[in-house]
Amino acid sequence: MNRTAGEIAIIRFPQADLHSGKHRPVLLLAKLPGPYDDWLVSAVTSQLRHKVEGRDETIRPGDADFEASGLRASSLIRLGKLLTVEEQAFVGPLGKISDGRLQSVLHRLADHT
Repeated sequence: MNRTAGEIAIIRFPQADLHSGKHRPVLLLAKLPGPYDDWLVSAVTSQLRHKVEGRDETIRPGDADFEASGLRASSLIRLGKLLTVEEQAFVGPLGKISDGRLQSVLHRLADHT
């Protein structure tokens, strides 16, 4: 499938101990260079209490790109929860955030690495 940065997709996100997890939304940040279809993704959660100020991005109903995101509730893009996944790990697409929000997320990530 032809994926793009800014897409929100569903994968089986592993737990921190690498055991199999549940289907969870992720934000596709960037396709990684090289011969493989690997993507750098960030976890997305509706658990707003986990927000790390200055790092995580909140997306809420009423935001211009919320409906297009495919998310059902206010959510966090968790820049402290990054993962590299292969193309076949994606279960399906959910939606897409705006290009402006994607650029904001990428700049925030670059400022903290």
